[in-house]
Amino acid sequence: MDIIKKEISQLYFTGERPLFNQEHLSIKKTIFGEGESPLKECSNIEIKDSMFKWKYPLWYSEDILVKNCVWCEMARAGVWYSKYLDISDCMIEAPKNFRHCHGLSLSNVFLPNAAETLWNCEAVVMKHVVAKGDYFAMNSQNVTASDFELAGDYPFDGATDVEIHNAKMLSKDAFWNSRNVTVYDSFISGEYLGWNSKNLTFINCTIESLQGMCYINNLVMKNCRLLNTTLAFEYSTVDVEVIGKIDSVINPAEGIIRADEIGELIMEKDKIYPEKTEIVCRGRQVNKR
Repeated sequence: MDIIKKEISQLYFTGERPLFNQEHLSIKKTIFGEGESPLKECSNIEIKDSMFKWKYPLWYSEDILVKNCVWCEMARAGVWYSKYLDISDCMIEAPKNFRHCHGLSLSNVFLPNAAETLWNCEAVVMKHVVAKGDYFAMNSQNVTASDFELAGDYPFDGATDVEIHNAKMLSKDAFWNSRNVTVYDSFISGEYLGWNSKNLTFINCTIESLQGMCYINNLVMKNCRLLNTTLAFEYSTVDVEVIGKIDSVINPAEGIIRADEIGELIMEKDKIYPEKTEIVCRGRQVNKR
């Protein structure tokens, strides 16, 4: 049997915890002004066409639907230690949002100040999310994203079991220390891509990266393009297929690299075993050093 929700409409709340530990609410066209933790420890709440102006609006909450709402800059650390959240058509200006959350859906969400956002979350689905800020999605698990745009350094550091489709990322040090990440049909630009990761896969991607894809255990690239990518694959185990030219490759640990052309191939016998890596250039050239 459906539970009838109590409706709250066109109110203005201030002070600490005004709706603490409430359940079965439908909140519409309401503003949560100055005062911390207005919806702490709440459950089965719908929030529509509303605004959060102050800190910690949703902590330790469960079964929350938020649609067409705004988090102002001071509504920082907005959603922590909560589960089963559906957030759609929202603008979230506040940083440090979404930590230690489980079962989080973000759809049509704009995060212009996403510094230190989405940390230590699990079971996350993102669709049409645009974010700007450093250290996005650190240590999160079981994340899927489609039509995702990010401008910010160090994203997905330590993340596990991540699948990304149709992304644009301007991101230094993306996917460091990550595990089991697959990226499809995306554009990524940023130095030192993927260092110290394991099972990192790019399919149909275009990448620009200084010293990208180094120190990786099991790097797979299929049907990718590397633009202005130099000193790639150092100490990585690789299964790489690149369309066009790779500007330079240095000291891959082992595996196979396929490309039309490699501008410079550096294989230092005192640092690696060159015979462990097969280099296949499709009818063009390799300039060895």
